Amino acid sequence: MRSLDRESPVPLYYQLKEILLGMVDDGDLAPGDLVPSERDICDRFSISRMTASKAVSALVDEGVFRRERGRGTFVSCPKTTCTSSSLTGFTENIRAAGLAATTEILSFEEEEASRAIRESLQLSHRESAVFNILRLRYVDGEPFSLENVWAPKCRFPGFSRDMLEGRSLYALMRERFGMKLTHASQTIEPVLCSDFEARNLDVDSGTPVLLFRRVAYAEPMIPVEYSKCIYRGKRFKYEISFGI
Repeated sequence: MRSLDRESPVPLYYQLKEILLGMVDDGDLAPGDLVPSERDICDRFSISRMTASKAVSALVDEGVFRRERGRGTFVSCPKTTCTSSSLTGFTENIRAAGLAATTEILSFEEEEASRAIRESLQLSHRESAVFNILRLRYVDGEPFSLENVWAPKCRFPGFSRDMLEGRSLYALMRERFGMKLTHASQTIEPVLCSDFEARNLDVDSGTPVLLFRRVAYAEPMIPVEYSKCIYRGKRFKYEISFGI
């Protein structure tokens, strides 16, 4: 095990955080394990309680550890990883990782698209009606993401809430509407979640989360979906594959 370098310009708490993180990476602390108490950490590394607390709190903030009131601090399960090498939906991504994915449709409404959404979906004023779908996503029974999708009514004839229940939207696009999805453009930015988002994701209001905005296209270069998705940072990491 690494020791603390008291001559280093790197703060002791940060060195300790990296040592504890290394123990997780090496399997010395496995998911579900009880993390040594702050008192034990102080004795082992000859540091102050404040330093130990700051290191552990930093790993709680990163989602590596989780605190349970009255029980202690435990190692969290690994974050769910989604990759960006192909255009797949939430259900396919999560099941590919060997996890259980479920979805709750919170609302399914028909409305007039805002100017920004109309432009993203390349809709004229005459065909500006869209389906606005709000869904709460779960991974292994725990809230994972809150997703808002806008789909052009003119490109989804006969689309209904019942049709979507228990189904992947992308699978529905392919199988029911005959669409061949080709690619998507996506942005990612850190934001602070609102009260409504916090209630649904079971986090505190103002918690940092990741906001994904996506426009998905089908042949021949037709935008078929505009979405905004909020992901819990402590449960999610995003992997991007680049080619040369």
